[in-house]
Amino acid sequence: MAKKVVATLQKKEAKNFAKVIRAVKSEKTGAYTFKEEIVTVDQVKDTLAKS
Repeated sequence: MAKKVVATLQKKEAKNFAKVIRAVKSEKTGAYTFKEEIVTVDQVKDTLAKS
């Protein structure tokens, strides 16, 4: 799966995208889960600022 995403991000028309991975703590169990998003480079700071 990761190889496919990396290959997609390396194409000429897709160089303006970044993969953002955030750790989110579950309210129920207290365990951390990871949320992955592919966003444009301009939106990286906004995406990381989300709660």
